[in-house]
Amino acid sequence: MVTLGMLWLPIVVATVLVFVASNLVWMVLPHHKKDTRGLPDEAAALEVLGKQGLAPAIYRFPWADMRDMGKPEVVDKFARGPVGLLTIRPSGPVSMGPAMVAWVTYIVVITVAVAVIAERMLPAGAAYLSVFKRVGAVAILAYSAGNVPNAIWWGKPWRNTFLEVLDGVAYGLVTAGAFGWLWPR
Repeated sequence: MVTLGMLWLPIVVATVLVFVASNLVWMVLPHHKKDTRGLPDEAAALEVLGKQGLAPAIYRFPWADMRDMGKPEVVDKFARGPVGLLTIRPSGPVSMGPAMVAWVTYIVVITVAVAVIAERMLPAGAAYLSVFKRVGAVAILAYSAGNVPNAIWWGKPWRNTFLEVLDGVAYGLVTAGAFGWLWPR
């Protein structure tokens, strides 16, 4: 029987490897370079948005209550556009420190959850490929599946979502490799 305590090494190694892989994905590989773009007249947009006094939140525009979506004036606002979501973050310099801590915490939570599931599925001494397939399936779902609803419901471009799913597949495979390699014998 495998216990969670026996999986501390694959948890740590998988966490480190996924962190390194994610840094390579975002800093070295070119596929996320076009995920966002600047506004055509950023100065004018910032001036208008600054006057709104927006608190950190996600804003939908044009705004309409779901009960009013069929009203002609609402239909017309959506037809005229633009239609979108606007995420407002707290003002001030962007600090990577808290985001990195949150990201590592997220990786640890995912990896521990994968380990909890794996310890229930696999015996000690399980073959590398058996561990790889099962851990990989769970880890890929954990890292990838949550991205899709953002495209379905929040309008995130499908290109971005597809790339994030691919990143999740890579993170899941890295996790699977670490667990397969270090699975208790």
